[in-house]
This record gives sequence, C-alpha cells and structure tokens, in this order.
Amino acid sequence: MQNLKKLFYSALTCTFLLNVNIPANSTEKEVKVYSGRHYNTDRSIYKKFAEETGIKVRLIEAAGISLIERLKREGKNSQADLILLVDAARITNAAKAGLLQPIGSSNLENDVPVGLKDPNKEWYALTRRVRVMIANPKVVDVSKINDYTDLADPSLKGKVCLRNRKSPYNQSLVANQIINKGESETKAWLSGMISNVSKPFFPGDIAIIRAVSKKKCGVGIVNHYYVARMLAGVNGRRDALYAKKTKVLTPNPAHVNISAGGVAKYATNKNEAIQLLEFLASPEGSKGLAAPTFEHPLKEVNQNQIVKNFGEFIPDSVTVEDLGEKNSLAIKLMKDAGWN
Repeated sequence: MQNLKKLFYSALTCTFLLNVNIPANSTEKEVKVYSGRHYNTDRSIYKKFAEETGIKVRLIEAAGISLIERLKREGKNSQADLILLVDAARITNAAKAGLLQPIGSSNLENDVPVGLKDPNKEWYALTRRVRVMIANPKVVDVSKINDYTDLADPSLKGKVCLRNRKSPYNQSLVANQIINKGESETKAWLSGMISNVSKPFFPGDIAIIRAVSKKKCGVGIVNHYYVARMLAGVNGRRDALYAKKTKVLTPNPAHVNISAGGVAKYATNKNEAIQLLEFLASPEGSKGLAAPTFEHPLKEVNQNQIVKNFGEFIPDSVTVEDLGEKNSLAIKLMKDAGWN
C-alpha cells in the first residue's frame, strides 16, 4: 500500500530546475519551491529572480492537497523551502498543520495589504482572484442576477450550474457568506441554490463556462480568470467562442480569494526562501505572476483589456484568515444542503 501511495504522489508531481544565467561570481545558492500554482508563465518570474540574485529555483508542482499531504508525510525530511498554494483554506490549513514558520520581513509587511496576510506572519498573499457569476443572457435575465444570493431565486429552477463540493474556491465562497450573512441565512441560501441545480456538479470552472455557453444551464459561479483565459484563446479557438456567448456578473462587493506563499517549517534555505517570497509579493513580482494568468496583483487590478471589460470590483471586508477559520463549517453546511 505504501508503494502505491508513493506511485500516486509521484504521478501527480512534476519537478523542474529552471535553467538561468547565474552570475559568474555567485555562490551555488538555491531555493526549493513546492507550488500548487500551475502556470508555465510563473517560471519566467522565477527565472528573473534567479538572474537578479544568483539563487537557483528548484520547482516542484502538484495539486494543493497533494503538496500538503506530501509535506505531512515528509516531516523533518522535507526538502521544501517555500510553499505556494491557491485558495484561502489551503494556505491557512497548511499553517494550522504546522507546515509553515513565522518570518520577520518588513518588505512583506509593507507590500501585502491587511487582510491578505497572516497575523502570525506565516503566510502572505501573492495574487488575487474574484469569484464571479457567469451567465448566458439567452437563458436567464442577467439584470436580475447581482449577487451570489440571487442564485437561490426560484425563477432559476434547473438553470444553475455549480462546481463540486471539493472545490476550495466554493468552500471559501460559502465561508465568506457565513461571515457576511450568518449561518442561518447561509443555510437558506444554500438550500435554495442547490434546489435550482439540475445538472451533476462539475469538476472544474471551465466545464461550467462551457455548459453555460451551450445553454445546458443559465448561470454558474467561477473564478474570473478562467473566463478571461478562454476569451484570450489560451484554451483554443473553440473555447474562446464559447466564452463569448457568456456574460460575467460581478457582485458588489465581491468575494476575493488568493494565491499565497509561506516558508516551510523545515526549510534548509530559509533566507533564500524569504528573498523569493519577498520578490513574488513585491509590486513587480505580484504583477509578473498575475498579468499573464489574468489574476489581479495585490494592490492593483489586472490591466489586460479582457479583464477590464468585466468591470470594476470592490472586495468585501472579509479577511483570508476569517475564510480559513470558517472552512470546516462551510464544508458541513454544503454537505447538509446536498452540495456533492
């Protein structure tokens, strides 16, 4: 069984050593990054960091939950120096599991806004992503959909598409509603919204966008950058055509999630890990991560015209720490409501 587990995790994990032009006078310093971000464009930022500092970046990519389980399994023998994860629940759960360590950095404190960093200084946000609604104007009246709570309206019976309960993005959205609306009101919202779902729960956001465009349902909930990537043709011409048939609806205020990073508890290259984290959270680094992926950097909005066409958004006041604290309750309420 243990061998099967090892095989399973190795199949999920890809390792990269970034080839860069290290300055001739540099020492052989390195930083090992365990990353749950799956964007080839991130590597250009690592390359820039390596060229500027002389520190090699060794990158290991895997699904967020796989990285957390791997870190738990490796314990003190872990090779990880820096851990990057997507979603509030994942990064806060990593901290709760004792996988991160507090660090002192005035640069991180200055560059990362309040609410997007750990009060205990164990993790810091790097990019932001907005949870929006995606609708087909030929199926639903988009003028009547202004907030997540509107998806519980009986007029949308059989017209709502949702990603499955395992999605950390949906878990954080529900946690957000618990904080903003209270447990009782969130239960009522979940009950109404789930009763409007006619299709099986989807495995990913892109599948929902496609379903909405094909009129298999009228409205769903997705992260904004998935729509932007499709419109930009990142996934091919067919997906671009699908996305053009839909309309992005952004609540005001909106639920904003993050990708974030923290220094691993047993990092052997702690100083190098802090340097890289500072670089990624800096205005230059955050923009470098967010621009090509259509996310938003920490303090500005993505200037890509596709994203700007979605309209302005105002983040609500819920902190990432609060989202993490309500994650378990959110999952329970989702399960109780029949969100599979």
